[in-house]
Amino acid sequence: MRDERIRKAEDLRNILRRIDGRGYKAYKDTEGIYAFENFTLFVDHVQGDPFATPSRARVRVPQQVAGFPNDTFKSKSREIALRDFLTRRFSESARKFCNGNRGTGKSGIISIDRPGQEILERTSAFIEEFHVEARFIMGLPAFGRRIAGRHAEAMFFDELPKIVESSLFFKSLDSKELYKHTETAEDADFLRNQLEKMNLVAFVADKSILPRASGIDQRPLTEGKVVPFESPKSLQVKVKLPNKGEITGMGIPKGITLIVGGGYHGKSTFLKALELGVYNHIPGDGREFVVTNPYAVKIRAEDGRRIEKADISPFITNLPFSQETKDFSTDNASGSTSQAANIIEALEVGAKLLLIDEDTSATNFMIRDHRMQELVSKDKEPITPFIDKAQQLHKDLGVSTILVIGGSGDYFDVADHVICMIKYKPHNLTKEAGEIVKKYKAERKPEGGMKFGKITERIPIAGSFDPRKGRKPVKVSPKGLKTIMFGLHHIDLSGIEQLVDTSQTHAIGDAIYFAMKHMDGKLTLKEIVDKILKDVKENGLDTLNYWPVGDYAVFRELELASAINRLRTLSVKQKG
Repeated sequence: MRDERIRKAEDLRNILRRIDGRGYKAYKDTEGIYAFENFTLFVDHVQGDPFATPSRARVRVPQQVAGFPNDTFKSKSREIALRDFLTRRFSESARKFCNGNRGTGKSGIISIDRPGQEILERTSAFIEEFHVEARFIMGLPAFGRRIAGRHAEAMFFDELPKIVESSLFFKSLDSKELYKHTETAEDADFLRNQLEKMNLVAFVADKSILPRASGIDQRPLTEGKVVPFESPKSLQVKVKLPNKGEITGMGIPKGITLIVGGGYHGKSTFLKALELGVYNHIPGDGREFVVTNPYAVKIRAEDGRRIEKADISPFITNLPFSQETKDFSTDNASGSTSQAANIIEALEVGAKLLLIDEDTSATNFMIRDHRMQELVSKDKEPITPFIDKAQQLHKDLGVSTILVIGGSGDYFDVADHVICMIKYKPHNLTKEAGEIVKKYKAERKPEGGMKFGKITERIPIAGSFDPRKGRKPVKVSPKGLKTIMFGLHHIDLSGIEQLVDTSQTHAIGDAIYFAMKHMDGKLTLKEIVDKILKDVKENGLDTLNYWPVGDYAVFRELELASAINRLRTLSVKQKG
């Protein structure tokens, strides 16, 4: 157990000199708390090997030294944004002042969580009335498995103080840049919170830059022809933000909205920006004021995924051999059954907006045209296509849809709004689409009945969650952005497109383990997920772990539930 006494910084120096040249495990002697001149250092966990995950440490700077004015973190929005800003500055300073790899394995590194374009609540930095804290990792140096004490001394006594002073002291930071960062996040949160009052599901500010540099680089496109977003006058709305003042942009109303247009004119780019509008973005990203309903979820086909007792009967019934669809299970879902299950599972935990791109959808799930209806009668076709359920979703459940489609004008019959992308600019062609509907009457017959159908809640069974691996009673860890190792099993998150940070994946993995204590055979999946998010909101992400962790980032109910649904050992019973 770590010594909780606060020792002098010189005690750490003496320890490092004493253990210099000894076997690596002697580094354990450094665990503890040390008072430096301007900060307190916590060495929380020391790695057992130079090739292992680096050691975890924290620094805590008293506010009388850090000097952050109260208005930099007076609201929750500003607090989260400031923590994000400090994480970024600490990361930059670590790259500047740390001499990097020195010796074996990960020797010599000082690193902190690395944010992307989104501003997320993280556990890498905290700010309170009395102190500022940063959590980071250190690769304690060695040659072979012999401690390089002098190099470690340089890390703790030369490099770390410079990193702390340049990133966690207000006087060392660009205050104009800092305030812009926090005010931008505060404005984005305000704007997102206004959507419901304005009867909108999304807003895209004029002059936004939606295209990204590449498929693997989420920074804004700067090379070539970059077309700033310009809203059509008929959909333009004005909003007054607390800091930036009045802005204009396109409001997307509740209901069914189609995004149409020719190939390569920006339809999918537009939808992708809306997908990530559930998050705030850093100044200069181009999507700072692209905001979406916080319960928006991207839906796609996901061949091969496992489904456990989902009631997909609103979309699929009458399967061959009397296979039941009110509690449908499979280890290898088809495109249509997976897309149906993805919608039903999202609705089960509170989705309010579905985002769908025909390019990643199952064709037979989206549409059945007149000729196919004539050839294959409804009594021989199990699938009720989405076109016949979209209006019912909105009418019965209050769930809106934004759909990218370029191959079926039949969707004009059910659309409330039609936005056509032409050379990356949106045009409101709702009226023109309506005239086409009147001129060319639809020949296909609606197949969806009069109501959407029931959303059946499910109750997870705790015994189906097993985090053990070998001798380890708990082995839960992220493997990149899209995979979680849970015991012996890998949870494939590749179909969950709104995850943006590996730290979210890390937190979700631990949240699944944390969820097990709530599984009493009575609480539904939604109730369990809501309890966890409530705990996180009230107590922070630290509630997910016994030890202070520096690489958690906040996640939504939708992603947590989606991850649980993709655990291949999951067993549930339906409520009632």
